[in-house]
Amino acid sequence: MRSPGRSRFIALCVAPATILFFLFMVMPTFNVFRMSLFERGAYSPTETFVGLNNFKVLFKDTKFIVSMQNTILLIVTVTIITFFFAIVFAAILTREKIKGQNFFRIIFYIPNILSVVVIAGIFSAIYKPDNGMLNSIFSLFAGREVMVLWKDQPMVIVSVIIAMVWQAIGYYMVMYMASMSAVPVDLYESASLDGAGRLNQFFEITLPLIWTNIRTTLTFFIISTINMAFLFVKAMVAKGMADVGLSFMYAQKDEGLYGYAMAAGVIIFLFSFTLSAVVNQVTKRDVLQM
Repeated sequence: MRSPGRSRFIALCVAPATILFFLFMVMPTFNVFRMSLFERGAYSPTETFVGLNNFKVLFKDTKFIVSMQNTILLIVTVTIITFFFAIVFAAILTREKIKGQNFFRIIFYIPNILSVVVIAGIFSAIYKPDNGMLNSIFSLFAGREVMVLWKDQPMVIVSVIIAMVWQAIGYYMVMYMASMSAVPVDLYESASLDGAGRLNQFFEITLPLIWTNIRTTLTFFIISTINMAFLFVKAMVAKGMADVGLSFMYAQKDEGLYGYAMAAGVIIFLFSFTLSAVVNQVTKRDVLQM
């Protein structure tokens, strides 16, 4: 039986974190939902209740629709490409006997510890139209000067995708490597004796046993891509060239449409929450024990 003194001690330990979470997470979230029902300027103390009018206008706003389309495009493409390369590199570095494995782990992980501003600067230099690395490589193989405007339409989304994938691969690769390292070696040895090749072992042993980790990272992909897309677009792309959901929201706030911006924030929140729940349900399966 738990003593009252122990219960009070646990409550006192948990209370500061609970209070901070309520003050800085729960209350601001509820305030966003409340403010979406009002019309208010960014610095005006007066509020006018408009109900769902902000949402009605929002769903007819072509700029918001385009920004959400860009967000969905980034979520799908960045998630698929990053997941593919991260899990392939993790499998190679975990299963294959490669010299300097720790060196490659560090090299792949370095982009994740760089700030978005630094990464934006690196890729801005790579994407330079006149003497950037990409155009120089294309010019070398084409035998003539190639001038691709990577940060203008229609290549701007592609340039953001490349930068986001480069930044994220190492982080998820390390997560998958940690899970793969925990898979018992004797399972692979038994499969080899039964005639299973490396590819069959990967799909029949590795993937099922690390599936819980994959489900978790897929949720991370969705949430982080929504946030990182805003940061990369803000740091790399000229204003209005390729808006995403969060950049549209901040643009409305800067124009003084505070309630309208909060309505956009509510839609983005509900979208990310719903998409995460759907992905979590679709990828649900029985947990295999090692």
